[in-house]
Amino acid sequence: MAKLKGVFLALAAFGLFALHDVVVKLLGSAYSPVQIIFFSVLLAFPLVTLMLMRDPTSGHLRPVHPWWLALRMLAGVVTGISVFYAFSMLRLAQTYSVLFATPLLITVFSIPVLGERVGIHRWLAVVFGLIGVIVVLRPGTAPLGPGHLAALTAATFSALASIIIRKIGREERAVVLLLYPMVANFAVMAFALPFVYRPMPLGDFGLVGLIAVFGFAAGLLLIGAYTSAEAAIVAPMQYSQIVWAALFGYWMFGETIDPATMAGAAIVIASGLYIVFRESRGATSENTPVLRTRTRFELGAPFRIGFFYRRWSGRK
Repeated sequence: MAKLKGVFLALAAFGLFALHDVVVKLLGSAYSPVQIIFFSVLLAFPLVTLMLMRDPTSGHLRPVHPWWLALRMLAGVVTGISVFYAFSMLRLAQTYSVLFATPLLITVFSIPVLGERVGIHRWLAVVFGLIGVIVVLRPGTAPLGPGHLAALTAATFSALASIIIRKIGREERAVVLLLYPMVANFAVMAFALPFVYRPMPLGDFGLVGLIAVFGFAAGLLLIGAYTSAEAAIVAPMQYSQIVWAALFGYWMFGETIDPATMAGAAIVIASGLYIVFRESRGATSENTPVLRTRTRFELGAPFRIGFFYRRWSGRK
């Protein structure tokens, strides 16, 4: 029963994440990703502060691994800008199909960063999944633009951010891993904002608030899911976002999923599921980097479920 609860909570969480991305796409047609990220982080500060007040641990905020943390902050900033831009330029389903390559890239990054030994099965899954991305992008037969490059950049830097968290997460305070990237996003966007700012009506500002609320609420649901069921059960639920992408894309933006995107997405999802399956077998992966990520692709957003997951579940 607990496993079933975890599945339903995860599906609800990724449904809210999809709504989050729909609002990003809506705003992205009128505003720069810099402006959207700046105000969404600003509005998320009170929510995160309230949650941090529940943290009973004592200690300072100086990082143990400043250089790794700096790289993680850079990866978060690049990911945030790239993924928000990709959502504003591409169809939802196409963006998700590329971003679903993140677990494949986490597997690749786990070799130099974690010293992970990747066997032939997972290597084949990575290669197969990247072929799926090529099928989605169709180079040579369909024009590739900045949106496609942004989606690929987001998947790459999202994987890098996730694997760095996996490397230093046991030694750094969770609050450090939460606050530093959040402040970095806020500071970088504040610096760039005067160059791209457009006056924002109250209604649009309210939509930015929805981005913060949807991301925060989805994170809470995802914590409940991982607390109720094993990561190997919850993690694959992220692929349900392709269904939401099809529904919301058609309803909100008149988008349809072409056969190439459907085929490529199926290949990428199958590859990601196989890697999750292999990592869930204890003898196959010592570090289980994909399963330990505990969230969907990194968005450079302020809410990172690992911090609150540790506080509430007592797990590592």
